[in-house]
Amino acid sequence: MAGAVDITGGCFCGALRYRIDRVEQVANCHCSMCRRISGAPLVTWLVVSREAFTYTSGEPAHLQSSERGERDFCAACGTPIACRLIAQPDHVDVTLGSLDHPDCFTPALDVHRRSRLPWVPVADRRPPHR
Repeated sequence: MAGAVDITGGCFCGALRYRIDRVEQVANCHCSMCRRISGAPLVTWLVVSREAFTYTSGEPAHLQSSERGERDFCAACGTPIACRLIAQPDHVDVTLGSLDHPDCFTPALDVHRRSRLPWVPVADRRPPHR
């Protein structure tokens, strides 16, 4: 995962910036909600503890995307930044694509594989668990 590089990121227009102190997991999500929110075939998330994630400039807009969670995004440019799930109150998921150095991370697993588009490869070869 990340080495000597600070783990920082932000939105496309620069209005939002954040810092991550440590990453616990990197996973691809294939759920239809992530696809619709991002406009992409999947979203790669960094799973971090809430205390390890800090906005350093700007204030995110929030979307209650379902009864299960809320997403942060930039109100100016629309970049999706983070997702907080009620079932995981101590963690926040941060979009890999919003990192300054996304090349420092590689997804280790895929979640919601049953929703995966058939032409999208998976990072792990374990049986689908969600």
